[in-house]
Amino acid sequence: MEIRQLKYFVRLAETLNFSTAAKELFITQSTLSHQILQLENELQQPLFLRNSHEVSLTEAGLTLLPLAKETLHSADNCLLRLEELKNLAGGELNIGITFSFASIMAETVTAFLRQYPHVKVNVTQSTMAELMGQLENHELDFVLAFKPSVVNPKIDSQILFHHRLAAIVSEHHALASRGSITLEELQRYDLVMSRKGTQARNVFDSAVAETGYQYRIKVEMNMVYLLFKLLRESNYVTVLSESTVACEHGLKAIPIVDDQAKEKQMEGCIHLLRNTYIKRSSKEFIRMLSESISKFVLSDVV
Repeated sequence: MEIRQLKYFVRLAETLNFSTAAKELFITQSTLSHQILQLENELQQPLFLRNSHEVSLTEAGLTLLPLAKETLHSADNCLLRLEELKNLAGGELNIGITFSFASIMAETVTAFLRQYPHVKVNVTQSTMAELMGQLENHELDFVLAFKPSVVNPKIDSQILFHHRLAAIVSEHHALASRGSITLEELQRYDLVMSRKGTQARNVFDSAVAETGYQYRIKVEMNMVYLLFKLLRESNYVTVLSESTVACEHGLKAIPIVDDQAKEKQMEGCIHLLRNTYIKRSSKEFIRMLSESISKFVLSDVV
């Protein structure tokens, strides 16, 4: 059994189409068929059921698929470990972030690329559920997001900071000089909010669920930079973690002090897949990010 054959098997198992799999593997269909047949002969049982209309996995194929994927991942890890010996002179770093962390990431991405210009950085912004799925599938190296309410035993969540829910406004807004605000007071202002399903919005909705308060939500969006631009150029208010604007000029975070909001303190985390090799580039990026966040957290305290 060869690594190449397992790679061919996994691609065919995912596409269930010899022609499509061969194209994606950049080999001929006859080569793919031959290699799969060799693998089946070695294992002494069929992995696929074939007819003129469709291809499907046998029980043996279904059993082999997760084992083959894990084997291929382990083989990739061997190559990664050797690549790391080149002092981050190449390779890729795949990072997932949720809505609230786009701004926090910007400074570290810039600093990392300045120090390691030969590492390609791929950043994906999506919901926590989608990002965690990608992390489990080894499509991401780590995820930056708030701590989930339900613990996933496959994920190691390392807390970077604790922050409160806050009203975010322009530095020229009438609220900018306030030291705090209540959920009740927020009813007086026009709000621009992140879309339902984002973590900050979920925390806000949970905090106000039993209050009976009515809010004037004028805009909902999942584009953080557009939201910040709108805040800077208007009198709108949004509600996010106060850490969201730690690196943003022209915006002010006013902590929300209600008992309901105090119970909803948000923990920013680095999420890593357990029992898997962590790239040197991941470790270095996380170190730089932790230092950047610590600087802003300490400045808030001072």
